[in-house]
Amino acid sequence: MITIEPINRLTTQLARLPGIGQKTAQRLAYHILDVPPAQAQELAEAILSARRDVHSCPVCGTYTDVTPCAICTDEGRDGSVLCVVCEARDVLAMERTREFRGKYHVLHGVLSPMDGIGPSDLHINSLLERVANPSVKEVIFALRATIEGDTTGYYIFKKLPRRDEITISTLAKGIAIGNDLEYTDELTLGRSLVNRVKFSLNG
Repeated sequence: MITIEPINRLTTQLARLPGIGQKTAQRLAYHILDVPPAQAQELAEAILSARRDVHSCPVCGTYTDVTPCAICTDEGRDGSVLCVVCEARDVLAMERTREFRGKYHVLHGVLSPMDGIGPSDLHINSLLERVANPSVKEVIFALRATIEGDTTGYYIFKKLPRRDEITISTLAKGIAIGNDLEYTDELTLGRSLVNRVKFSLNG
């Protein structure tokens, strides 16, 4: 069997991307070889630029190329409502619903003892600091519908400050168990947000 090392290397790297199998990676590799050199260069530069210029917002944790991010500095958004999500890509999923005009907090993962991920590995302390501000009136948990997501939400819920004027809610059940937000359609996600379930901190 003929092997061409540069193509093998490219295929191997592409296959490491989520959702990309070996055959798809091979097709992509050959597609890249077929495009004009300038287009391949643009792709390479776009990847390097994203890795170089994009970072986590120091306030909410979402990905941004400015500090703080555009959502955190948008005075038209309601800073009294925080939506807690697992990953930065979940912010995009929520934004697509056009139902949420508050601000976000990205945990960058969920609690998973089996994978060695504990509270100190997530952006939980910074969330608690933000919620301690009296200006925050509602915290919405928009975590993935998995055991790990539920466990993470419950852990944070027990850590939140007890104030009569703060409301804790979670997305209404309408998202399939095991689904990430990014794979949920905008209508379902939007309805889950509008019909979110509220919890009592005194319970």
